[in-house]
Amino acid sequence: MPKGRLIISNMISNRLYLDYAATTPVDPDVVAAMLPYFTSAWGNSSSIHAAGRTAKAALEQSRNTIAESIGAEPSEITFTGGGTEANNHAVKGLAFAARRKTGRAHVLVSSIEHPAVLASAESLKEHGFSVGFIPVDSVGRIRLDELEHMLTPETCIVAVMHANNEIGSIQPISEAARITHLNNSLFHMDAVQTLGKMPLCLHDLEIDTAAFSAHKIYGPKGVGALYIKKGVEVDPLFHGGAQERNRRGGTENVPLIVGFAAAVRKAVELRQRVQDRLSGLREYLCTELAKRWNFVFFNGDAANVLPNIVSISFDSNTISLDGETLLMNLDLRGVSASSGSACSSGSVKPSHVLQAIGRDDATARSIIRLFFGRERTQAEIDSLLAVLDAIFADHHRE
Repeated sequence: MPKGRLIISNMISNRLYLDYAATTPVDPDVVAAMLPYFTSAWGNSSSIHAAGRTAKAALEQSRNTIAESIGAEPSEITFTGGGTEANNHAVKGLAFAARRKTGRAHVLVSSIEHPAVLASAESLKEHGFSVGFIPVDSVGRIRLDELEHMLTPETCIVAVMHANNEIGSIQPISEAARITHLNNSLFHMDAVQTLGKMPLCLHDLEIDTAAFSAHKIYGPKGVGALYIKKGVEVDPLFHGGAQERNRRGGTENVPLIVGFAAAVRKAVELRQRVQDRLSGLREYLCTELAKRWNFVFFNGDAANVLPNIVSISFDSNTISLDGETLLMNLDLRGVSASSGSACSSGSVKPSHVLQAIGRDDATARSIIRLFFGRERTQAEIDSLLAVLDAIFADHHRE
């Protein structure tokens, strides 16, 4: 191994990594699945010769694998460059297609969506659309009564994420989709954080589109997928070729797509076992935090929550510690965590998610999310607690 790579590897492996919502390492089995399509089977999947047909077969087999794992048809899967692109494609593509077809130009999104959805919706204002934001309750679940009230004859799409990336709260998707469809509007779901962590059957959920990403489930960065229900019209974002059934022009990245499918296959295989173990770690950490420090607030829904996330913030009257300071202190002590979406890192603004659930600005600035991966252990949680004990002792108000 080259010296530089060894140094980088050791920098990561010697730390306690608790930011799996931002990204995960690539599983060795995924790397092995991808390698032939970088080296020996590197043809363009659109070519009709043997090399192209080999790549095309791998592409379609990957599409079949992913579709089967989420309760969809292969023809309903469009590969993208990641979750952000998939969300942009869904929100904008649905909106433009619906306005052209029906004249409707009103969009509703939940107030705690990922920036990819929020920014996509905001961008539609420049094209004559109006946008509304569905409020959530104190644990971060959308208020279905408000959704029903906010729908109008002009509403073309509603976007609600499956589970929140900062606090882990799982949304009542089936109910929200049903209410949306009663208004003859379309429903989009950001499922980037739930793929491989929860059972998924998109046909049962009766949604119209859904976004996914590979690098949240031990797959490669730079590849995702957009589910488009059969019969639903979505305008393309990219033009220039007939790839992906004319939905996304451009040569498909076969190695990454193969890796995506391998990651999905392994995540589904391990899901129940990993979920049970991580739920136990989550319960252990929450119990210890509550027992040791009364100034820690837990964010999100304790019952309807992803099994591998603990989101906390702090009582500013008791401890002089904001999220940025805590992250720096954790980093100096070898712990990698985050305060929210990696796509908005560097922001010093309060978390829009915590503001939406009713936290004041000081508390909203102190959010820390601890997102476990499938290899984490209770011994590592104990190490985290010891590190937090030292940091809190330095910042506690007398």
